[in-house]
Parts: sequence; C-alpha cells; structure tokens
Amino acid sequence: MTACTRILTKSLSYRNGRGIFTSKISSFLPKNGTLLQRCLLSSYPPHTLYPMPALSPTMETGTISSWKIGAGQSFAAGDVLCEIETDKATIDFEAQDDGIIAKILKEGKDAVDLKVGVPICVVVDDEDDVSSFANYTVEEDKPEASSADSAPNAASVSDESIESTANVSLEHILMPAARHLSQSRGLDATGLKGSGKGGRVTKADVLKALQDGISLPPLSTTSTAVSLEKDSASPSSSAVSAATPSSTPIASPPIAVTPADVVIPTISTSGTFTDVRNNNMRKVIAKRLTESKSTVPHFYATAEIELDNIMTLRKKLKDMEVKVSVNDLIIRASALALRDVPEVNSSFAKGDGVKMSSTIDISVAVATPGGLITPILRNTDQLGLSDISSKVKDLATRARDGKLAPEEYQGGTFCISNLGMFGINEFSAVINPPQAAILAVGGGVKKVIVNTVYNENEKIQEQPCVKNVMSARLSADRRVVDEATAGLFLGALTSYLTKPELLLL
Repeated sequence: MTACTRILTKSLSYRNGRGIFTSKISSFLPKNGTLLQRCLLSSYPPHTLYPMPALSPTMETGTISSWKIGAGQSFAAGDVLCEIETDKATIDFEAQDDGIIAKILKEGKDAVDLKVGVPICVVVDDEDDVSSFANYTVEEDKPEASSADSAPNAASVSDESIESTANVSLEHILMPAARHLSQSRGLDATGLKGSGKGGRVTKADVLKALQDGISLPPLSTTSTAVSLEKDSASPSSSAVSAATPSSTPIASPPIAVTPADVVIPTISTSGTFTDVRNNNMRKVIAKRLTESKSTVPHFYATAEIELDNIMTLRKKLKDMEVKVSVNDLIIRASALALRDVPEVNSSFAKGDGVKMSSTIDISVAVATPGGLITPILRNTDQLGLSDISSKVKDLATRARDGKLAPEEYQGGTFCISNLGMFGINEFSAVINPPQAAILAVGGGVKKVIVNTVYNENEKIQEQPCVKNVMSARLSADRRVVDEATAGLFLGALTSYLTKPELLLL
C-alpha cells in the first residue's frame, strides 16, 4: 500500500459531548489535491500526512491546543492525538487506526489559526521509518507571481512610459490636477507619456503609473523653482512686476518638503498594559456580530412586564417540589408567543423574501470563559416547564465545558439573552443571523404602578401600588418584522407572563 493510498483509506474520529464521529481523511482533503500530490512526489518512506480537519460545517480555521501523542510515540485506534479549538468548542481529535507519529508539523505558535487541510503531522506504520523524518518539512504552495519577478516588468514598463511624445512645452506638460498630485508626493511626473490633449499628462496618467509600480524620479527643488518662475513669466505677471518698484523684494518660491523632513513628535504614555489574544470563538463572535450590525436593519421595541404572578407561581411549584427559574418561564412564554405570532419566528432569505420556520427552536445565550454561545432548545413550544428547566441546565453545563456538538448550537429560529441575574435592568441585544429577532431580558425592579384605567362602575378606583416589573426589549430585523408585528409579539408575551397559569397548559 502506497502513502497516497493510505491517505484515502485511513480514518480519523473526533469526539464531543454527543459521542464519537468517524470520517475518512479524504473527506478533510482540499479539492485541489495538493496534499495528495505531495505524497505522490515524496522520496521519503511510506507515510501519511494528517491534515487539519473541518470539525464543524462553519469551521474555516482551527488551533491545536495541545498534543496528547508526541513525536516517536505510537497510538492505537481510539487514542486522542490532539485537542483542536474550533470556533465554538474544543474537540478531541481521535485516530481510527494504529500508527506512529514520525513528526509533528504544527505546534505551539505555529498551530494557531490553521486553515482546514493544512498538514499537521506525519504518521508511519514502521518504527524504523521515524528517524527518516527528522528534517521533514512541508513546502508551502508557491504564489502565482512574486514581487521579485514583477520588478523587471515594472522597470520595463517604466522605461516605455517615461518616454514623452508631448507637443507642448515642458512647463505646461502637467495638467493642474496631475501637477498637484505628483508634487504632493514629491515625484516628478513630467517624463510620463500623457494621454491628454497635445500629449499633456493628466491625473489619471499619474495614478495609473503609481498603480503599475512605475518608478518616478524624485522632485528636485531646482525644477520646482524653475517651473514656478516660468509659470510666473506670463504677460499679466510681467505687467504687475513692471509697475512694482524694483526695491520691493521678490518672494522666493516655496521649497518642496519631503516626508523625511517632517519631524514626528514622540508621545510618551504612562501606565502598563497586557495584550490578550482572542480565541477562535471570540474572533467568530466579533466577525458575525459586526456583520449583523452593519448589514441587518435593527429596530427595537420594549415592554414592561409585571412579575408578581410569576413569582407566586414559582412558590406554588416549589411547594410541589418542582424547581423552575424565571428564565425557564420566560422561555416557555416566548415559545407560546412565537406560536401565536409566527412572523417573528422567521428569517430573511436573500432574493426569496421571508422564510417562515415550521418549528420553534429557541437559542439561549450562555456566557462561557471563552465567549458567548447559544445552545438550542429544539421544538421549545412542545416542552413543559420541567423539560425546559432540565435541558437548559444540561446545555449550559456542557457549553461551559466546551462539550457541545455542532448541531446543538448551530441554527435556531429565535434567541433569548437574559442579563437579569447580573443586575442589568435593561439592554439592547444584537441579532444573531440568520435569525430575525432576539429578546433582551433585564432584571425585575420594584416600581410604583398607577392604574390609569377609570372604571365608572366602581366607586373606589384601584390605588397605586408597588410591583415587580421586568423590562423585555425585542431587537428585530426590519426586513422581516415590522413594528406592528413586534407589538403583537410583546403583547402575547406579556399576556402569558401576567397570566402564568396559561404556561401550564
């Protein structure tokens, strides 16, 4: 069996919280076959190059946190070769077959943000072949054209373009915009071949020369002074100079200042700081939320909801040895509100309008040491309070341990972010595409509530009272949800939370 055959037949497996998943190495290879060509052309003993695998559908790069098997050590099927940090979790990378690691190609600083398909180690079957790979390196793909190769071409182009066939005098060869652009950069563009009337050099000619890498000579002070003197030698200027007494001093032409002559002051800063490198999860969060805020038209709607009835229901359930949190009740109420107002449970489909989801899958934001992750409760509207409570605790625990499977945090039709337990009264959340809305829940605050509804049949009207009020702010995609729909959703949510007995049905 040749080395390239072993690449296609060997298998690797990766493990996360849901179990062990096995896949052939050929499924991880890039489509251009570069890794396969390296093995075919290799003069080393038969070996296998293990590439960086795509452990999730959205994974483009990965970081090797640690190697569990060192160079020269053998491994058996099921052994963990290394831990790979993806954009959402850290996953154990397991081997399906037996082998010996001849050399580790990527580790430490070289194992950060590796693209999928990059070789990470060399594996052999015979222990005697390990020493042959002591100095083994994987050559990077050569770029299509290097700057050194393009330099002669640029020089030749420069020589051709510098030849001027202008029909005007040298002092008028540059158009005003071209003169300003070249002199502001300290360059002499009078030698360029102009495309303007009479062969004059335009601003476009100067820009094209700079883009093509044409080397322009530096602008000398003498040439600038001469051009200024010639420009000033016009009939009108001559008349003015004749009327001016000879004793009047003539202003000297300005001297061109190059960037090297500018002295940049040194600014001293006090204090010390430490640079902290972002992990893959935080990089992905920053990229996606920046894209969401810049491309998705957000609008916000806020409702204040009384929690007194919710707290009463919690006490009754606690007496029945059923423990649920306020967050569990909010998730249940949101699922029922989405069932009543399905337009919010939708997403924007480019070119096809709005895509309405047939299932209600609520994502719950969970803070982890590595960043924010949103595990999903599938078919939330079909779950009872006890099921929601147990599932949220299980997903939150495994999310903090980095043991979630990709299908447990990818997707979802609606998101809830609750910062009430952190003492936050209200905030605005950023939509997580492709979802069209996210609910930002704050903590309960005691407020004086005044009943503004007058009942003429009652002699004594309801008096002002103190109640526990929660702020719920909906961030919605205006392309999918309009203001009236957001009002209907928040109205349904308020109804379920103020009448919590409906949540038990």
